[in-house]
Formats: sequence, C-alpha cells, structure tokens
Amino acid sequence: MIAIRPSMTRLICLISLPLLAAPMSAGAQAVERGQPATASPKPTAPNTGIIPLPLTPIVPAPQRACTAKTPSGLGYTMLRAGTGAQPAGDDTALVNYVGYLAATGAVFDQNMQTPMPVGEVIPGFAEGLRLLSRTGILRVCIPAVMAYGAQASETIPANSDLVFQVELIDFKTAAEIADMRKAQGPQSQQEGVSNPRP
Repeated sequence: MIAIRPSMTRLICLISLPLLAAPMSAGAQAVERGQPATASPKPTAPNTGIIPLPLTPIVPAPQRACTAKTPSGLGYTMLRAGTGAQPAGDDTALVNYVGYLAATGAVFDQNMQTPMPVGEVIPGFAEGLRLLSRTGILRVCIPAVMAYGAQASETIPANSDLVFQVELIDFKTAAEIADMRKAQGPQSQQEGVSNPRP
C-alpha cells in the first residue's frame, strides 16, 4: 500500500472534485452566465402517413449518362472493373441490377442475385453483360431499338431509352449448369431457369 501525504490528499481533492461534480445542463449553464435559458427541442411525432406504392425512386441525371459507346451504339460507363473472363451468349450470369428510364430517371425494375441467360435478355442488356467480368459494375445506356422498341409496358413507355446499373456476381457456362443439374438429380433437370425482365 502506498502512503499518501496530507498535502497530496488536498491536491488530489482539488483536481478530482470538478471531475466528480455532475455536469450542468445547457440551460443551467446559460442562466449562470446571465443568458436566458432556451427550451429543449420537443420530440417530433412519428410520421404515420401512408407511403404510396409502388415506390418509384428517381435516379439523378448524371447517373443516366454513359461516357463510351460500342460500335452498335450501346452506351456504357465502367463503374468498377471486374477480374477474369466475360460471359458468352450461351452463359447464365448472376447479377444485381437496377433499371431506369433515361428520360426521367424513374426506376422500373431492380433485383438482387438474379440468374439471367445472356442470350435470352434484350440485346442491349446482353451486350452490356458481355462487357463485364466477375465483380464488375457497369452502367449501360440502351437505345430503344436495343431494348423494347415500340413495345410498351406498364412501367416502360414505347420507344424508351433505358439505363441499367449491373453488377456481375458470377456466371456459369451451359456445360457447367448441365453438370450441376446432373449432380442434383432428375428433379433439377426438369426445372428451367426463370427468364427475368431485361
């Protein structure tokens, strides 16, 4: 045990007393300095309003533009370069994507970890997938003629230019998928890969 001299005890008390004192509220400190105390802000009531569905976020104009073009007229911006090979037309890609209208930025579709047969999606989306390597992220600006053309849908007007942000998580060749189905048994061979929208 260490012995403390009486003079040290007083010094310790002088140093530690301010630290032990309860901190004053902002209002009490203001009154002590001769300033009027301000009222503390009242908690806001929770917003119980109904959110209109479906949610339709708008992508800002700078994120609707592409910086390069392929010979076919497809616009693209490589947002993050991937590594390795790119998928071919008969491969199935696993992607995260969001699709929006070039004119307004209105989001019409988005999905995560979606398998997409490269040869079975709209031409502009397929060409964009073939530009990506695994882990890459691409913004692809698709002219209407490489998308749905004069065909309209609920969320996509006729002759609309489209923009997609696409992340290539992985892809498998047709042979790799066939081998996986064989390994899983006869039931998986009867199940087809669902064809997503793009």
